[in-house]
Amino acid sequence: MCSNSAGTHRPYQLPRSSQDSRRQHQALYFRFGRGRLYRQGLVLGRLIRPSHPPPNHQDGEEIFTASTADNNTQLEFTPQATLPGHENWIRSLDFIREKPKSEAESDILLASASQDKYIRIWRIHQGSALSMPTSAASDASAAAAALTPGPANKIHKIKVEGADPVTNKYCIMFEALLLGHEDWIYTARWCRSPTSTTSDSGEGTLQLLSASADNSLSIWESDPESGIWITVARLGEVSREKGATTATGSIGGFWTGMWSPSGTTVITLGRTGSWRRWDWDSDDQAWKQNFAVSGHTRAVTGISWSRNGVYLSSTSSDQTTRLHAEWATNPTSSVTTSKRTWHEMARPQIHGYDLNCIDSLSSTSFVSGADEKLMRVFTEPKAVARMLNKLTGSSSALSSSEFDSLPADAANIPVLGLSNKAIDVIDDDADASAAAGGTPDGGRGGDVTAQDRENMLDPASMVRKSALEIDHPPFEESLSRHTLWPEVEKLYGHGYEISCLAVSHPTASSSTPSSGQKETHLIASACRAASLNHAVIRLFETDKWTELRPPLKAHTSTIHRLRFSSDNQYLLSVGKDRQWAVFQRDPASSAGYTLLQINPKGHSRMILDCAWAPKTSSPSASPVDVDVDVFATAGRDKAVKIWVRRRMNALPSKPKQEGEGEGETEKEKEKKKEEEFSLGLSLTEDQPITALDFASTPLSVSEDGSSAIFLLAVGTESGKLSVLAIKVTTISCSSSSEVSVAVAETFKVGEQLWLPKAVMQLAWRPRVRKNGDGEGEDDDSDKEKGEKKKQARELAIAGEDGSLRIYEFCL
Repeated sequence: MCSNSAGTHRPYQLPRSSQDSRRQHQALYFRFGRGRLYRQGLVLGRLIRPSHPPPNHQDGEEIFTASTADNNTQLEFTPQATLPGHENWIRSLDFIREKPKSEAESDILLASASQDKYIRIWRIHQGSALSMPTSAASDASAAAAALTPGPANKIHKIKVEGADPVTNKYCIMFEALLLGHEDWIYTARWCRSPTSTTSDSGEGTLQLLSASADNSLSIWESDPESGIWITVARLGEVSREKGATTATGSIGGFWTGMWSPSGTTVITLGRTGSWRRWDWDSDDQAWKQNFAVSGHTRAVTGISWSRNGVYLSSTSSDQTTRLHAEWATNPTSSVTTSKRTWHEMARPQIHGYDLNCIDSLSSTSFVSGADEKLMRVFTEPKAVARMLNKLTGSSSALSSSEFDSLPADAANIPVLGLSNKAIDVIDDDADASAAAGGTPDGGRGGDVTAQDRENMLDPASMVRKSALEIDHPPFEESLSRHTLWPEVEKLYGHGYEISCLAVSHPTASSSTPSSGQKETHLIASACRAASLNHAVIRLFETDKWTELRPPLKAHTSTIHRLRFSSDNQYLLSVGKDRQWAVFQRDPASSAGYTLLQINPKGHSRMILDCAWAPKTSSPSASPVDVDVDVFATAGRDKAVKIWVRRRMNALPSKPKQEGEGEGETEKEKEKKKEEEFSLGLSLTEDQPITALDFASTPLSVSEDGSSAIFLLAVGTESGKLSVLAIKVTTISCSSSSEVSVAVAETFKVGEQLWLPKAVMQLAWRPRVRKNGDGEGEDDDSDKEKGEKKKQARELAIAGEDGSLRIYEFCL
């Protein structure tokens, strides 16, 4: 059964004949509508079943109910009854037989959950009358029902056409009203749960699970003595967000609740994209929270590996930045597995704007850009660092000096702010109001000043010392409250929303700074633009967080991607104006880079992504040193283009005398033209190409260094993924060189691993060295695991469908 926004329901039936069943499709069985009322829920049930049905028996009358926006529950195939009572939209319906072992005589219970904050239970009984509630409801329950608006005790009689006259009569009446939630109720689900000890029949206790916008799950059960429906368990959070209700426009809370088939696990999903899970502990006779799956709720727009390759950060249109890492489980724990598993370990940024891009500055800091005119820089707090060191293993642990350099213990978000503020953690036994700043007037007994209000902290947003001292991935309430990173800097300059950014790679000196020396990077950024004045690249240095002027100019419209080469000698930009530009590092320039080359006809349509291949060197025995630079571009014209540049660095010659050979000679001009980037290879796909990335190290390099094979991952707008082995060969002699580019091998990715929507971004995981630095040689432990493990590469994939994936390729 399906419904649509026009208020029309279409039931479908699977063909039963063997001939039709081979066609494996569903046929339209019946269609009907109910005016302009929107259907909010559907449920299907069977009225009667014979005690001993023959094989392939299809008899028995089936009914379903549809809840609508007019606050009534309707029984339909052909309209039979309307059940009034609810005062707002009905969001969920569910059937269950009261006594499953005696189906022929058992009544059917129907639970309906509504936005009026109540749950109603209805009884469907075979027969002509049911004057009073049965033992499943008490007199107190009936008395409470009598006080509710509408004809609560009215018996609704229905008749099944064409059935046995003796068994074709049914009656429906109100059974119970469940009160307890403080906001809209989205879900009500029955289960015959084995977790309760109140059942002596051996059939399991009948329980009802409800999920509400008040951030709680409730498990209801009928008391065996009084028959009153009571809450036997309440899971979730209580009054976490004061005033954040559906009445104030909030869409928080739990949207759905579900039982496991065994009835020993319940899960729920909310607006943050994280599932929450509780398992029944039979030893403690209580529900215990366990970690579950989490993820973005909207398109993942940017991803970036930390410099040491341990963490993966992602930004999304859901206005969050999330940090993911592998969990190194405790060998003595009962949940230990032979394979490390990935989990969301922190949520550094919860913003008020859609986030567009991110890049790592180090293993403990990153910069992000959103639909605003500035970029924000974040640094890991000490409380999160301690948790990550414990959960991810000692190989990624910070040194004592690195830990001491972290600026704060934790962070929180001001009530009316967008910047994460650094705070101190408090002891578990400390009073929250005292830690928040004492009395509102600071103990002076006078009026509260604006400065007092600014200094005061909401006790609910504080971080206690033990909050992150855990041995498992953090739960959702910890992710959203205790794992924020403090914001340490804002970078201004752009006139419109940030479209992309890139951080320079650590050099030999900056990757291992001496004691007291601060690691310095360059941040390149661009914004959405429709004119030359705004289509510029702004460079910021991280030493003093100042902009290097003037900005770099080359484009006429929005720049889609910026990438630094692995040695930081070049900065590549591509954009909506269909051209790419390469800037070369120039220490003599105040901006740090100058325009080297621009190709106004790089692609026939807008260019969406670009990537540099890692650097390789020519044979040391060659009389002429030939450096080959390679980058790739991809665009909406369905093409991937590989561009190469060969630089002939001749051996030092005799310096020119004063006044000799002023200006460039024709030979020098011709040589300079030969050293420009030129098209080496062009590949086409059947869909626009939206993302690509080169692995940080070559797949292989020849012994003499004349050829190398690079891994290039490609993603399309339709979600297709492919990995190409690009072979670049240099043939050099004393006076010239030639560079050839070809596809050495194509590694197929199965269609089952493709994304349902566009691939937004790709990022290969850096090869982690034993000292923790990224983009180096393999860890020694990997070499001991054999050639296959040594060549394992991991690729992070950001999808428009909201998924963040990590695929491993054993090459």
